[in-house]
Amino acid sequence: MKFIKFLFVGIFFGIVLVKSEAVSWYRIYEMFKFQSFHMYGIIGSAVVLGIISIWALKKFKVKSIEGNEIKLMPKDKSFIRYILGGSIFGLGWALAGACPGPMYILLGTGVYSMLIVIAAAVLGTFMYGLLKNKLPH
Repeated sequence: MKFIKFLFVGIFFGIVLVKSEAVSWYRIYEMFKFQSFHMYGIIGSAVVLGIISIWALKKFKVKSIEGNEIKLMPKDKSFIRYILGGSIFGLGWALAGACPGPMYILLGTGVYSMLIVIAAAVLGTFMYGLLKNKLPH
């Protein structure tokens, strides 16, 4: 019962993404063909909201639910790994028609073929875990 609020936030987020058509394959297809601003507007507003949220966390020294100060560690700067990782993510997104969050939303809306995509994503995550020490970081 402690985490029920997160379930409700997730359900609300799913409803918002479905109603805004952010999980629509056709909207994603339009985005990758640069035919519509719709998805870029959604992604851009999420980036701006993320920037504002991180700024507020740092400025007001927000504490976690346990009372600990939230500390954000800086990430290593590396051009190649972000280009390569982003390209692989984008290719998967374009092929599947959904990124990780919307995969579950689409499954919840009755698109049962997403089970294949989710299984492939879990397998890819598992493979990364196995190969992580052999990959350049």
